Amino acid sequence: MTMVRSRRSSVMTSVLSKSGLNQVELFKHPHLLLLQLNNSIFKLPGGRLRPGESDIDGLRRKLSNKLSPSRDGNETEWEMGECLGMWWRHDFETLLCPYLPPTVKKPKECTKLFLVRLPESRKFIVPENLKLLAVPLSQVHENHKTYGPVISGVPQLLSKYSINIIDI
Repeated sequence: MTMVRSRRSSVMTSVLSKSGLNQVELFKHPHLLLLQLNNSIFKLPGGRLRPGESDIDGLRRKLSNKLSPSRDGNETEWEMGECLGMWWRHDFETLLCPYLPPTVKKPKECTKLFLVRLPESRKFIVPENLKLLAVPLSQVHENHKTYGPVISGVPQLLSKYSINIIDI
């Protein structure tokens, strides 16, 4: 396991076929915390819901399991915020759609992004097969080939917020 420390107070993350997005500030510029698998696949923390589990409860469980400093994941509290976006997979295609076509009665998957607030300082422990990376928003923006449509669209979702960098 690898331990990483965060020094800012906001993070984002997602649910449902959950992917999560984390935003931190490094060098006075906002960055996203992404999980990297096999040096080429970038993911947001999260995962699938259990039957009957709410979006928020599932997201808390997945964040605690993937990023908690304790083995059991029980001591970590996650402050959940609003849903920032939803994407749909209407069949077995790999790409997600930002809308549900009217002809689709039962979508295969729905992915949601939620705002999650972090305390000023947070320790993360990441599984050995993953790396936790801080990627600048400017690198993620419109970089579909590397990060995919959901992650590369995060800067547009964040544009409705004023991001103030505070010197500590």
